[in-house]
Amino acid sequence: MKTSRCCGHLAPERIFFISLMSVFVFSAIGLSCFFDLAPAWAQGKPTARISIATGGTGGVYYVLGGGIAAVISKHVPGVEATAEVTAAGIDNCKLIMTRKADLALVQTDYGYEAYAGMVRFQSTGKIPLRVLAVLYPAISQIVTVEGTGINEAKDLKGKRVSTGAAGSGSEAVAFKIFEALGIDPNKDIRRERLSVAESAGAVKDRKLHAFFFCAGIPTAAVLDLASTPGFKIKLIAHDDLLERINKKYGPFYYRLVIPRETYPGMTHPVPVIATGNALVCHEQLEERIAYGVVKAIIEQREELKTVHKEAERITLENAVTGSAIPFHPGAIKYYKERKVWPQ
Repeated sequence: MKTSRCCGHLAPERIFFISLMSVFVFSAIGLSCFFDLAPAWAQGKPTARISIATGGTGGVYYVLGGGIAAVISKHVPGVEATAEVTAAGIDNCKLIMTRKADLALVQTDYGYEAYAGMVRFQSTGKIPLRVLAVLYPAISQIVTVEGTGINEAKDLKGKRVSTGAAGSGSEAVAFKIFEALGIDPNKDIRRERLSVAESAGAVKDRKLHAFFFCAGIPTAAVLDLASTPGFKIKLIAHDDLLERINKKYGPFYYRLVIPRETYPGMTHPVPVIATGNALVCHEQLEERIAYGVVKAIIEQREELKTVHKEAERITLENAVTGSAIPFHPGAIKYYKERKVWPQ
């Protein structure tokens, strides 16, 4: 007996198969609709992806910024963060302005200039920065090695010197130091504009006499240079320039001593100038994200300390001091809850 192939006369086993497939199809459609309608956190998807503008790979910004990104992604629900390599400093402020970065590590000196539209930010206008937390000091380091003839800051004249990557905070501080010394960086030195890793490599290759870098300590690239056989590192004191620099640019800098044990080969502590390093954002960053970021950084400091020792300086008290840039409302909310916000 032949079975008809028309739709109205299917064999029982084929009817069962089609019915079973229909269950699977409609179940899949139903699940798909549920997950489309369910909140992103229920689907295991991040509700926001944010980027952190850091710095070059040889500096503290990149290392600590990577740690901050990991802590945010792990401890702030619905947020996934990534650290981006940048020229650091001044460029980071501009990345916030153009919304190409959500968070950035900046020094509080030029950060305020960006916020106020002053000095090198006159052409861009005021950048709507907001502080999330002041993290640790940005320490000005003038790095050289034995045999270059550089024993004091004034000895940089006539030498081949890197003032830091173009657009970096290191370059901005270097220019202020040269100005206080009465040295024209465009005429009185053979100037390079290299990242800290490139600078350390150029010193090893005997193509550079010294370089500037403003960062936390120890700085990875400087530590690498200090640990290289055949080189004895020297850091040059320049705290005597502090008053002249602050008189012209405002009280953003203070005296700080780099301990002798910071780098191999150091024979004595070195007094220098420093300013603050802060994590900043655009004023329009969502309040819940700002709150979550600050909470994660403060409360997961032990995780950050495994990334870089400068995280030891991150405390509730330090986080709210040392910046003339306004704080983000989300950050203020957290600090008020912890009862450290200045009244």
